[in-house]
This record gives sequence, C-alpha cells and structure tokens, in this order.
Amino acid sequence: MSDESDLTHVTDEGDAQMVDVGDKPDTARRAVARGEIHLSASTVEAIEDDAVEKGDVLATARIGAIQAVKHTWETIPMCHQIPVTNVDVAFDVADERVTLEVAVETTGKTGCEMEALEGVTTGLNVVWDMVKAAEKDDDGQYPGTRISDVEVVSKEKREL
Repeated sequence: MSDESDLTHVTDEGDAQMVDVGDKPDTARRAVARGEIHLSASTVEAIEDDAVEKGDVLATARIGAIQAVKHTWETIPMCHQIPVTNVDVAFDVADERVTLEVAVETTGKTGCEMEALEGVTTGLNVVWDMVKAAEKDDDGQYPGTRISDVEVVSKEKREL
C-alpha cells in the first residue's frame, strides 16, 4: 500500500489536485478493459436473436460505450481530456453472460485506461437497461443479474 506522498492526485496538504502533464512527451497509448453481465439464459438468447423489445441490445451498448469513452473527462474529476484516436468494442455472448471488451487508443501525454473502464461499465449498464424488463422477477428484483469482473486487462505505451 502506498502512503499519501505517493499519490499523484493529492497535494502535500492532502488536497485533491489534477496532475500536471504539460511537460510529459506525447506517446502512443492503448488500454483494454473488460467486464461482464450475468443474465438469464432466455435473456441471452433474446439478445442473440435480436428479439429484445427495446431494440438491438449490442448495437445500443456499442454506441453507449463509445460515447462514454469520449466523455470520460467529464465524469471522472481528475481525468484529462484526451484525443481519443480509436475505440474498439467487442462482445462475447455465451451461456448466461455477455462479456464486453473495450480497447482505446490515444496519442498524448497521459494514458487511456480510465476511458476503457468507462466504456466497459457504461456499455454493460446499457445492456442491463435494455433487458431489465425481461430480467425482473415478480417482486421487481433482478435475481442473478449482475455486472462483474470489470478490470483493465492491458496497457501499452510507445514513444513516438
């Protein structure tokens, strides 16, 4: 565990601060994040068959993930606004889950792992929103429906 002096977003006085990246060189960066949503088998089948009442779940989640990547700096207080150069969104639909992987690329002074994480969490939230009527039980609950295993799976940095 690091002590407070190792935290770059905290001043010596303990106040939150945005890190100054002005003197850092531009580098090419790529980050990949992944997560999954667990659903009933019938809901997964409806997603695969494009038979969800609200519409195309994966197309809508793809758009939501991309939008989230592009707006991360507006929702995570200490994130810099970065020039996103590419976003890849991939789904794996199997058994009783949908796995979402988001890869983000940028060229700049800071990384893009927060953008990848935002893309994954928002994309999975969109899936939940699109299928919640099918997942709700008689008591208005969502038994077994859960988002899990959201993580950064890789980060790359290359000098220009």
